[in-house]
Amino acid sequence: MTGKTGKTGNVKLIEQFQADGIRLMFGNPGTVEQGLLDAADHAEGFRYVLALQETVAAGIADGYARATGGPALLQLHSGVGLGNGIGMLYQSLRGHTPLVVIAGDAGVRYDAMDAQMASDLVAMARPVTKYATRVTDSRSLLRVVRRAVKTAMTEPRGPVFVAVPMDVLDEINDEPVLPASVPVTASAPPAEAVARAAGLLAGADRPLLLVGDGVSVAGAQAELVRVAETLGADVWSVDSSEVNVPASHPLSRGQLGHMFGERSAAAVAEADAVLIVGTYVFPEVFPVLTSPFRADARIVHIDLNAYEIAKNHPVDLGLVADPKPTLAALAAELKARLSMRQKRAATARLAARTAEQGPVTAGEPTLERFVQELARQTGGDLIVFDEALTSSPAVVRHLPPDRPGDYFLTRGGSLGVGIPGAIGAKLAHPARTVVGFTGDGGAMYTYQALWTAARYGIAAKFVVCNNRKYRLLDDNIAQYWKERDIPEHEFPSSFDLSRPDIRFAELARALGADGIRVEKPEEASAAVERMLAATGPFLVDLQV
Repeated sequence: MTGKTGKTGNVKLIEQFQADGIRLMFGNPGTVEQGLLDAADHAEGFRYVLALQETVAAGIADGYARATGGPALLQLHSGVGLGNGIGMLYQSLRGHTPLVVIAGDAGVRYDAMDAQMASDLVAMARPVTKYATRVTDSRSLLRVVRRAVKTAMTEPRGPVFVAVPMDVLDEINDEPVLPASVPVTASAPPAEAVARAAGLLAGADRPLLLVGDGVSVAGAQAELVRVAETLGADVWSVDSSEVNVPASHPLSRGQLGHMFGERSAAAVAEADAVLIVGTYVFPEVFPVLTSPFRADARIVHIDLNAYEIAKNHPVDLGLVADPKPTLAALAAELKARLSMRQKRAATARLAARTAEQGPVTAGEPTLERFVQELARQTGGDLIVFDEALTSSPAVVRHLPPDRPGDYFLTRGGSLGVGIPGAIGAKLAHPARTVVGFTGDGGAMYTYQALWTAARYGIAAKFVVCNNRKYRLLDDNIAQYWKERDIPEHEFPSSFDLSRPDIRFAELARALGADGIRVEKPEEASAAVERMLAATGPFLVDLQV
């Protein structure tokens, strides 16, 4: 643990993490990190959370960082472990999760040998991280780690990677242990810029807001609602995975984006003034290549991430600023600027949206009944981690994402985050009820995560919405056929998961968690009651 003349880098690195408030390290062990993991076991107040595969560890770390605000620490094993985790790190990159990722290698002294497991870790990590580097001198180990923590936590947040060779960690380290310095990015634009923004938005007949997770990070939900209500503007969520506007607010129109750009184009086509906050436009897999906005639309974009402003489409005014003070100033300026006629028009638009709210056509009966029961028995007081994909509409219909911190949606396109993400959220908030929704396809990417939950007594709950297929692919290829005038026919057999039947509850029990299968609507109430009463991890195999 310690050398003759001081502490090794292994010990000092753990102390550095503790100085930055990091008390948990999620990971899967390897030989080249053995000295560090030995030091972690002996560090008071520090805990290693073992996962059986790196994708699982990365998913738990992502969920934990999102639920706490980060940073979260993820340990991967050399090139093979980093390779396993890359798909989930892409999720964290697209969602701006502040992860600090470390991986060991045999040592700087062995670089020239091109030996077993040798790989360029920095080159592997760079495409899926905000910052990637390797420590090559023990005298700069803690300095580099502090820089990584600072970079992960500075807007726009994101995962960072540091390769820590074994010989660097084994050397005596006399660097001071100091907390990382994270700069304050809260800033508002000058008054004249706010006035210009208000001038562009005021008096619009069809105003529109497009918002993303930059609002949530800034804690600017109330200010956003104030601007929307002042303008009487519809609010669409774009590249949004947290609560940026209460889902039950009458001006909230739901989610745009993800797959086909035509939906976003239709939503914005008539807007004569557009305010974009905390996101980029548009994030679909197949976006519209031409501008979807009216030629005369006035567009204002607020974001702390300058790269995202006007990235794809021109704007009339871009403000690199914190959404919270900027929206507060904008709301006040609009209120002072709007005429009585304009205020009445905004109020009328809000009233019209309120009048439109009513019952929504229900979907699959067993799923609908289950989520209804979950909402009734919890009173809506729970955290939802949602990777249900095609079943998500039923989840948000009965458990509307209204309160910040109560809802986290999958992002980035990496399957398998639902179960580990819920585990991370439960670790972050052990006193809250946490339910992770996933699909049968997504669940099988990271099902080993249930073992971690059982090992550490993490009493998260999990619901597998089991339709025996990759249903999203069915929906997407149907659109593909339609666009290309291809007659509908049987879906590709590669989308089918029905043979053999996956017995999710039995698998859960094999991994140390409890579980039950629900096949009929009338079984939902008892299943929810049993799930909520469980003192450990519990999984429901919900047949949809």
